[in-house]
Amino acid sequence: MALTGKKKAFADAVMAGKTNKDAALAAGYSAKTASQAGSRLVKDEDVVLYTTAIKARASKQAAADPSEADPDDIEIAEHTDPKLFLMEVMNLSGVDLRMRVDSAKALLPFMHKKLGEGGKKDQQAENANKVASRFAPSAPPKLVAAGGKKV
Repeated sequence: MALTGKKKAFADAVMAGKTNKDAALAAGYSAKTASQAGSRLVKDEDVVLYTTAIKARASKQAAADPSEADPDDIEIAEHTDPKLFLMEVMNLSGVDLRMRVDSAKALLPFMHKKLGEGGKKDQQAENANKVASRFAPSAPPKLVAAGGKKV
């Protein structure tokens, strides 16, 4: 068989990152049989040839264009501290944006404390310290008797 319009649309949707079922729905297959159609089309000869040809073209273009480097080619120094590693990944411009966002999400607890973190006892102690600083006890009076001599 030949590569039909539906098969081509399915292959393009799969290459865009959709699941088999979603790609079949996007290609125009029935919602009732989309899952089965997606499973069948992934194994179809024409679709497999078309997707491998697209992947081959993309890899040739990536090899010809050095500005779009492979993410595996990025060199990151070895770190013993995971926080420093995540900060470096987050700040590298050559890393995939999703990877950078995930690194930033992982760093959030290290950089910013949650408002609810600490518990009731910690909150009570903090409130008590605030109040205590306003009403600090005064120094005890110096008792001087007999003209400064010890009694």
